[in-house]
Amino acid sequence: MTKPCIICVAITGSVPRKQDNPAVPITIAEQVESVHESFEAGASIAHCHVREEDGTPTSDPDRFARLMEGIHKHCPGMIVQLSTGGRSGAGAARGGMLPLRPDMASLSVGSNNFPTRVYENPPELVDWLASEMQKYDIKPEIEAFDLSHIFQAVKLSEDGRLTKPLYVQFVMGVKNAMPADKPSFDFYVETLKRIAPDAEWCGAGIGRHQVEVNEWAIAAGGHTRTGLEDNVRWDRETLAPSNAALVRRAVEICQKHERPVATWAQARDMLGLRPG
Repeated sequence: MTKPCIICVAITGSVPRKQDNPAVPITIAEQVESVHESFEAGASIAHCHVREEDGTPTSDPDRFARLMEGIHKHCPGMIVQLSTGGRSGAGAARGGMLPLRPDMASLSVGSNNFPTRVYENPPELVDWLASEMQKYDIKPEIEAFDLSHIFQAVKLSEDGRLTKPLYVQFVMGVKNAMPADKPSFDFYVETLKRIAPDAEWCGAGIGRHQVEVNEWAIAAGGHTRTGLEDNVRWDRETLAPSNAALVRRAVEICQKHERPVATWAQARDMLGLRPG
């Protein structure tokens, strides 16, 4: 299999703290350094959240702007993907950074249960976020936590509310949402190929499921995501040393399955993004 594999690194998220793993980057400077190391290790997409100085998640556009500036300076060509997730804001605040025109932004097209709460993505909010992404020429990364989200994403693209081709990420292993189950994974891949044959897709495993979903996705010809946002551990006994170390492990899995790792230029071409 010769199709290049795009590796996305999710460096920070909204949940992990320094007390969970000291390697979790919190400040803008820490995040830029971590992205740079991950870029050099093989990641071509940086999935980004921002935090207040005390580690509290936020959707502050000024912090996102500073982070983007640092990534563009130190990682020329790397794809910047900003999060519109619900842990760092509510309503329109979740898309307040979209006028910054990142290359990509995450988009959840339906609600689902999380470990201790409902992750709310009502239709009117989804429509507004999707329209803002079209307005600013931002490619959505559809975060599918449930089978219905795949069908909804395809419906939105057929209605013209999302620009084709889609990029869909299967998020597996979140408690109370989609389990990390290989037959289910295979079904999701085949379903997307059937209803959106031109779509690109990615697999993301949460916690202890990160490595196995990396393996499934790479072996099946898709792309994959890794990073401390999703998994602060290397194995049951050891904390992950860095985001770059997790990227290097994904690179090794690519080598095992004879998949070249996509350069930033190849990733931009495959995803139909504007030049870096």
